[in-house]
Amino acid sequence: MDANINALMITAASIGFFHTLLGPDHYLPFVMISWARKWSLLKTMLVTFLCGIGHVASSVVLGLAGVAIGIAVTKLEIVESVRGNVAAWLLIGFGIAYLVWGLRAAYKNKPHKHLHIHAPGLQHEHSHDHHAEHIHLHEHPGQPSITPWVLFIIFAFGPCEPLIPILMYPAAQSSVSGLILVTTVFAAATIGTMLVVVMLARKGVASFEFPWLQRYSHAIAGATILICGLAIQFLGL
Repeated sequence: MDANINALMITAASIGFFHTLLGPDHYLPFVMISWARKWSLLKTMLVTFLCGIGHVASSVVLGLAGVAIGIAVTKLEIVESVRGNVAAWLLIGFGIAYLVWGLRAAYKNKPHKHLHIHAPGLQHEHSHDHHAEHIHLHEHPGQPSITPWVLFIIFAFGPCEPLIPILMYPAAQSSVSGLILVTTVFAAATIGTMLVVVMLARKGVASFEFPWLQRYSHAIAGATILICGLAIQFLGL
């Protein structure tokens, strides 16, 4: 195998790993939504995997088209930059919407007291909330949730910035097989890192369950997603 391709494959694995690990938007939305909506580990992993596929595939398709047609890499970088801005604002918008919905749900589930009168002079009161009735709105069995689709759309818009200029174009100079190998290694490293981090973080969050926090779980998830979007847009994470 071409020594250049070997070097690019190592680079692809390294970039895929660190690019994902250092970008909290690659895993925090899944961890927090999974925690708030009580997703099973299997569902969490499936949603993460599909979003990872969409995230990588969109840049791969764009890069392959650029290589095939001969588009200058600088033009593709502009397209990727625009896509990155769109993805960041979508994440911000989703975070705001989910935060507002979460605060509304928390307000509805505010603990309150009920007075029970059983006989003249015999009465008692107890506190309760409607957590079970309201907090999982739109998550009833047989009724699909749009949340995974929203996440998929956001991640499909999100570009893998290093993929095209640093990996795909140099690999294409060697061979088509080299291009495929390098792209596959990057995709595997990126999606694999997403899955491992989400799995570990979700288990970690689950081990620190605080009943009093559950009422605000959706609001906390929305705020986390909002912060991720703001960090991407204004801090360049």
